[in-house]
Amino acid sequence: MLIIPAIDLKEGKCVRLEQGLMDKATVYSEDPATTAKHWEAQGAELLHVVDLNGAFAGVPKNLDAIKAIRSVIRIPIEVGGGVRDIATIESLVSIGIDRIILGTAAIENPAFVREACEKFSGRIIVGIDAKEGLVAIKGWAEVTRVKAVDLAIQMQDYGVIAIIYTDIKRDGMLSGPNIEATQALAKALHIPVIASGGVHTMRDIENLLTVRYSGVSGVITGKAIYSGSLDLKEAIQFVKMNDNRCVR
Repeated sequence: MLIIPAIDLKEGKCVRLEQGLMDKATVYSEDPATTAKHWEAQGAELLHVVDLNGAFAGVPKNLDAIKAIRSVIRIPIEVGGGVRDIATIESLVSIGIDRIILGTAAIENPAFVREACEKFSGRIIVGIDAKEGLVAIKGWAEVTRVKAVDLAIQMQDYGVIAIIYTDIKRDGMLSGPNIEATQALAKALHIPVIASGGVHTMRDIENLLTVRYSGVSGVITGKAIYSGSLDLKEAIQFVKMNDNRCVR
């Protein structure tokens, strides 16, 4: 199970939000590239980057910061936020982004997701943000009537390589991830599910490890590693140690 550090970009800065609210942003760094280098040095094997302005605008708004991050680290990067057409995916891939996260488009333009999976096989992930089991879109500003599990199954059929599942109520609140909902989603799919939202301490990592065989392949952490309640290097080493024990 991968421990994946998150960098959320707002106006070129590294921030964290509470429950997706742009007016509840805490700035953690004005130099996201340096932050990315730090997480790589701590042992991260994948970096999760979200263009928050792009998520609300519908087009990427922090490309300069994303390019700067890509130029200083070697590990794979996945990027989401404002990716609504093939041209945007092409532009991100052209600057070295490894995996593309689609969100709102999965609801509003499923045909685009299918096309993206065909043209960029092995690169497309869908992020499903949910509130009480229902999908939220447009930077979490709108909650639909679509069930998260139904959307996930549809996206799996289209060819996405993984689902990132975020419980909005937990995100940025350090209240622990929604283990039950994440596990239930993973059991309904045969592609990996990455947990997101609510991670606070090592206990949360321990709890997630208990459901990794259900198909939970990773967890994204943001506020916890910025606030210091979770040590990224320690968490990565802990997971690797437990995985090695299971192999033995």
